[in-house]
Amino acid sequence: MPNFQMTSNPQTMRNRTRSVDLSAASAALWLAATAFLALVALYFVGVDQGAVSLFGGDSHVHEFVHDARHLLGFPCH
Repeated sequence: MPNFQMTSNPQTMRNRTRSVDLSAASAALWLAATAFLALVALYFVGVDQGAVSLFGGDSHVHEFVHDARHLLGFPCH
């Protein structure tokens, strides 16, 4: 059975707890990263085809997201 000791040493307590960073800069960074990833996903699902494709004539990305494109109402034919 482990031997747990209660201690009132502030240094020991500080090492056990971690605070969560809730600063505005951190929130803005997470928001920007999430928005960027959402726009990338939207591009690949809704726009990446034909003349504006990043991969030219290769249709692997188009075929990979083909069903999602129809489910979300994007035309592709």
